[in-house]
Amino acid sequence: MSKSHSIEIKEFPLWERLKAKSVPLSFDMEITARCNCNCRHCYINLPVGDRDAQARELSLAEIGDIAQQAVNLGAMWCLITGGEPLLRPDFAEIYTGLRRKGLLVSVFTNATLINEDHIALFKKHPPRDIEITVYGVTRETYERITRRPGTFDKFMRGMNLLLESGVRIRLKAMAIQSNLAEQDAIADFCRAYTKDFYRFDPQLHLRFDGNRECNKDIIAERLTPEQIIALEQADKERMRAMQKNCDTLIKDEFAHFGCDHLFHCGAGNGSFNVSYDGMFRLCSSLWAPPTLYDLRRGKLDDAWNHFVPKVRDMRSTRQEFLKTCRVCPLVNLCLWCPAHAHLETGEMDGATPYFCAVAKLRATTLRKTE
Repeated sequence: MSKSHSIEIKEFPLWERLKAKSVPLSFDMEITARCNCNCRHCYINLPVGDRDAQARELSLAEIGDIAQQAVNLGAMWCLITGGEPLLRPDFAEIYTGLRRKGLLVSVFTNATLINEDHIALFKKHPPRDIEITVYGVTRETYERITRRPGTFDKFMRGMNLLLESGVRIRLKAMAIQSNLAEQDAIADFCRAYTKDFYRFDPQLHLRFDGNRECNKDIIAERLTPEQIIALEQADKERMRAMQKNCDTLIKDEFAHFGCDHLFHCGAGNGSFNVSYDGMFRLCSSLWAPPTLYDLRRGKLDDAWNHFVPKVRDMRSTRQEFLKTCRVCPLVNLCLWCPAHAHLETGEMDGATPYFCAVAKLRATTLRKTE
């Protein structure tokens, strides 16, 4: 069977029923793909001076219009992300514009561009929270990852400015080969400043734009399944959560096992993502062309109430997928999903051996600890 005929779209009343009672409570707004860092593992970053990327960015007015449409549909929370969102010279206007619409606003940033003006803005209009990724706790490790000299000192200054201002921050980390030796120190560092919250992500997915050279860096930075399990075993809180929740990560109303549907997650149920150039997506990782809706040409109401059900009703006719991943009992331990499959293979029902290997080793480890 050719790849072009492996996905079908059919009418399926279940999704119409779900859609009828679903509203988008939250949304992510990527206001730029550009970043002042060039992290080895990043799936989106483009250079600061990329004029084409900058020209394609949603304007302040377009962002405000989309946000108002989201509020009209019922949205209450917005995440501003990128790239590095603070690169936008109109960041303050974007941020306050969203706040004025009654939205709770969170911000993802690397903190290297935080200055006194940002602090004044956040003190006057407090965010729900600001989430910062910690790449390393030494200059050598941090800048090995960002590939930008001076970023460690800027990160520390920005984070300390936020802490001193009383703005609520959350710290997180990526676990990759370049900082693996510092993972314990990174965890201690993050927990010291955010005692109620800390998370790390040990699995990397590939670039949204398919850049081959960047994908080589990402693959080289991936931890082996054994390294991932060792990290997770060392984190007792994470292991307890996996033992408790590994069988409940997929919601019953979305699962309907035994069918040929691709989407069995919560993508497009209660939330959505808008890319820096105005593409509506069910989740931030979903870049398959048939799942994108251009908000510069259409309206959010149409995307949410008509396009989302069609995407969630996409099905596979590929037997290799239906007889393996689709019926795998380890799906809750696996990073496989249509979005990640597309990034890895170019197909939403493609096999992802790396994610599979991690899931199998997780299952073996959990069984031994029962």
